[in-house]
Amino acid sequence: MSAQLLLPLAGSAIVLALTGCASPSKSPITDSYGPQPHLPEPKSSLFPTVNIAPATGWPAGTMPTPAAGLKVQAFAKELEHPRWLYVLPNGDVLVAETDAPPKPDDSKGFRGKIMKLLMKRAGSSHPSANRISLLRDSNGDGVADQKTVFLQNLNSPFGIALVGNMLYVANTDSLMRFPYQQGATRITASGSKVLDLPGGTLNHHWTKNVIANPAGSKLYITVGSNSNVAENGLDQEAGRALIMEFDIASGKARPFATGLRNPNGMDWQPQSGTLWTVVNERDEIGNDLVPDYLTSVKDGAFYGWPYSYYGQHVDTRVKPQNPELVARATKPDYALGSHTASLGLTFYTAELMPQYHGGALIGQHGSWNRKPHSGYKVIFVPFRNGQPSGLPQDVLSGFLSDQGDALGRPVGVAVDRSGAILVADDVGNVIWRVSPIGTMMDHRPINKTISPASASQQPVSSQSDSEKAAQ
Repeated sequence: MSAQLLLPLAGSAIVLALTGCASPSKSPITDSYGPQPHLPEPKSSLFPTVNIAPATGWPAGTMPTPAAGLKVQAFAKELEHPRWLYVLPNGDVLVAETDAPPKPDDSKGFRGKIMKLLMKRAGSSHPSANRISLLRDSNGDGVADQKTVFLQNLNSPFGIALVGNMLYVANTDSLMRFPYQQGATRITASGSKVLDLPGGTLNHHWTKNVIANPAGSKLYITVGSNSNVAENGLDQEAGRALIMEFDIASGKARPFATGLRNPNGMDWQPQSGTLWTVVNERDEIGNDLVPDYLTSVKDGAFYGWPYSYYGQHVDTRVKPQNPELVARATKPDYALGSHTASLGLTFYTAELMPQYHGGALIGQHGSWNRKPHSGYKVIFVPFRNGQPSGLPQDVLSGFLSDQGDALGRPVGVAVDRSGAILVADDVGNVIWRVSPIGTMMDHRPINKTISPASASQQPVSSQSDSEKAAQ
């Protein structure tokens, strides 16, 4: 047998062996949720806990399980690794069909090759479709009846934001801008590069998200770290593990908040007007460390990575240490469970489901570094007076089979113009739509005639578009 065949077979055997020998957590996952999560002592070992949920997709006739009083249906099927959602002012839904770009330096050596096999087993590492598709529900029955390629030939796109008549797209290595006419089903004009973003042949956390401020004057861009805990060297982390602020008028960018290992979803909290984000924390120090988190984003704040976690808990793996920086590390607001891979975030301000009004909807992609599994669902975190208030609630679950296979994995969450919740499932290749049982569908047809000028009075995000239409 050739060496080319031996390596994948040996790697697969090692993956299975690592999965089988993982020691389970003795603490309930609920211990790592809320404003004061339980943080046990870190546990380092030669081999970290590996517990992959093999990605299988949904058998015919099956779907995830909504919370009591809600129903779920497929808004769109047969997509290609849908990751992120954005609802336009007229109700059209944009979906980024995307996966990781080639990053050969991130899979060098034995460890890198094993991690690549792990991600493939979990449903990633396919060639990226590199496009944004437009989904239109023209008769308002809750199912998209039109699908067009809206933008193509992108580079692992993720975040999308509309400001006036300009559509911003965050590729893995650049922020792009395209002219947009409301109601259009395709953009054929060439985009222009607005800003270079950290990419390259390492590019460990490749997703870049973007959101506009309410005034439409600034953009906020997430950039994840180039490693787990700076093991590739601090020189590889320049311009990473942060949220960047970009001033549209001047074209200047600056770090807005730093020490955020892998921030993804962002939204403006409706009561306080503050920017919030969800962040994926570090791996490989035990089943119950470190909780991913939801936090307000303070201008100039440092959130610990890589030197400390959840405030000022020092990570001794990082060399050299930086005690002065740790001393000013900001503690996150709310823990979201260890290794849940919380990615999607939107605050719900529509009227269709008042039980969720004002709180945060979060898509949890699911763990690979915890036994038993964590995440693999969409949760709701209630808010009061601009702060999290209470335990999380399941909104959409059942993404894992009884055998531990991943039937689907939720990523981006958005709210459509009727107030229903949309969820991008990148393993099921489906957009799910969650709405109350017994409610009439939104039968308003898509408005194709609104001029770009009317849309340019203020910026819109996937959340505010939906909320305005629902009110």
